[in-house]
Amino acid sequence: MTVTGAGPRRGARRQRTGNARSAADGMKLHRRTLRLDGREHTVIGLRPGTAARFSTNRFHDTWHVLSDGHGARVLGRLLWGLSYQSRPGTLLMIDRPFLVPTPFDGDPADPVVLVPAWHTPFTARTARALARALPASRPPDGTVRWRTHGLDAALEDPKAWFARHRLVPDEGIVERLHGLVALKPRSAAEMRYWAIQAGQMGNPSGTHGMAYDYLGPWRRSSGHSGEIQIFRDFHRDVSVARQARAEVLARGDAPEDPGELRPLVWWQHGVVKDRLAASRRARPAEA
Repeated sequence: MTVTGAGPRRGARRQRTGNARSAADGMKLHRRTLRLDGREHTVIGLRPGTAARFSTNRFHDTWHVLSDGHGARVLGRLLWGLSYQSRPGTLLMIDRPFLVPTPFDGDPADPVVLVPAWHTPFTARTARALARALPASRPPDGTVRWRTHGLDAALEDPKAWFARHRLVPDEGIVERLHGLVALKPRSAAEMRYWAIQAGQMGNPSGTHGMAYDYLGPWRRSSGHSGEIQIFRDFHRDVSVARQARAEVLARGDAPEDPGELRPLVWWQHGVVKDRLAASRRARPAEA
């Protein structure tokens, strides 16, 4: 991590349009210093204008980080760079405005925290303090240039990289603490493993337009604690889910219980998609 700006700023500068879609070595991120549970922490976050968007949900006892192919590449870049950050007390947070509702039922997403758990404790008390601080809502203390040497070479042949690192201990977990979904690999090597898992996912193709990869070890009692899941039409599906949820909530008899509301939104999601598809088919062909 290279610090490229030190003092606080009056306003956050937006990235140039050409850089918003970038997931390359040297991307610029914001840095904030926060005191959490009696200890000073450096919290790294995305800059305004970054195009990547993420969501989260829990399904089959597994916490999912949801995005598209670009979001997965950004996540991989963030994990790889953090694996080489040796200073204890460094966290990376994906907060608003980079969160969107789930593409299934429009449920709100939780902020995502990347934690180098081998030297930075992230307890419930730390999570509570971080959730209260909401770093994205306060001006940054500076800017860092995120260095990820070696990642591009590894992504050129992920299978070969995994073969060389097949003995990396599989011990990390993904858990939710005080409204934050925390990705907590137990070693720098494991964080780089997760980075390659994310970065090599590419853009989903095929009938379902979806790809996924598990994070952490498989346990007989609970399966995997975390998963990265990406969708080819992630942004479209988020938009459809928002509309479907709004239409269900506009009814006078919409249930307040989330467990009862979600199936109604799932059904309406299909209705909205069919309606949009019919509208596209009905448009006259361009001359």
